[in-house]
Amino acid sequence: MDTGQNTAPMRSFSFDGKRQPVSFVETLHVTNDVNCDVYAFDGDQTKDLGIIRIRPGGKTPLQKVLKGDKTIEGYISGTGKLIITQPDGKQKVYIADPKSPKPIVVTVGINEVMQWEADKESELTAYEICFPPYEDGRYENIK
Repeated sequence: MDTGQNTAPMRSFSFDGKRQPVSFVETLHVTNDVNCDVYAFDGDQTKDLGIIRIRPGGKTPLQKVLKGDKTIEGYISGTGKLIITQPDGKQKVYIADPKSPKPIVVTVGINEVMQWEADKESELTAYEICFPPYEDGRYENIK
């Protein structure tokens, strides 16, 4: 998989009904099927942004949220799903489809497990906003 960016870096991102300026930081190679472009919100150190790009048939690691004030997962493009498993084992599945009238924007709580999965025929692009900005130890990868 190409570990570089597929497109030119974004200069702004719409969140909470307003467009906010962002600056590209780096591209992280998560797995063979997943890359994440990391952005900082210009002038706002309370959060950061990850643009998650998943190859057809790929999925992000199962990640349990261990800390952070708020973790928001959202859909950008492609087809697939977001699966959230609550601490009691109940799952919520959000279908990511460009034809869906309701966009996916989910706040993932502490001790919940999340995973994005792309359909076999489609790439999937999602976003993640972390309050405060992401740091090691925020998530635990589950095998």
